[in-house]
Amino acid sequence: MLDKAVLDKTRGMLAALANYLLKRGITANQVTVAGFAAGILAVPLIIFDYLILALVCIILNRLLDGLDGTLARLSTPTDRGGFLDIVLDFIFYSAIPLAFAIANPEANALAAAVLIYAFIGTGCSFLAFATIAAKRQMDSTRFPDKSFYYLGGLTEATETIVLFGVMCLLPSYFSLLAYCFAFLCGITTVLRIRAGLELFD
Repeated sequence: MLDKAVLDKTRGMLAALANYLLKRGITANQVTVAGFAAGILAVPLIIFDYLILALVCIILNRLLDGLDGTLARLSTPTDRGGFLDIVLDFIFYSAIPLAFAIANPEANALAAAVLIYAFIGTGCSFLAFATIAAKRQMDSTRFPDKSFYYLGGLTEATETIVLFGVMCLLPSYFSLLAYCFAFLCGITTVLRIRAGLELFD
């Protein structure tokens, strides 16, 4: 829901950073992998209760995730890069609730399982829609820079990162936050299924 607004606000900053990296021979795929590494580093930090450091890693992951696409568009976007970006994103998203479950299984395990299940719904509906849209040669007018059809919803990347941030700052509320966000993910999944059934009729 908030992704487009965030992208519009950060476009200039990301372009400046991308130009700096491009001049130094840094590739978009290298930035993608670096962002993933930063995000996954949050997992052991959460498990061992270094939550502020984990939050820094999560924010860095998102910064690099926005930067890799900008860098790719300044050079030559590739299907390989688009594939790598989306796969690593989904692995990262599911790793954070898993980390909270490992950190405190008695309090967090069930809520984490529900949230990851909800992520499966949003992820599958997102990718299934993109697959059929590509087959039909449909373009996203809302996100024209994406390498695939980007179907939005209530729970996009920005909302997910805000969720992770609040979880790091208020870990005792993890279960409540996870259940609430899982509910919103369920709404997003239903809306995407509805959109697919209508547009692909």
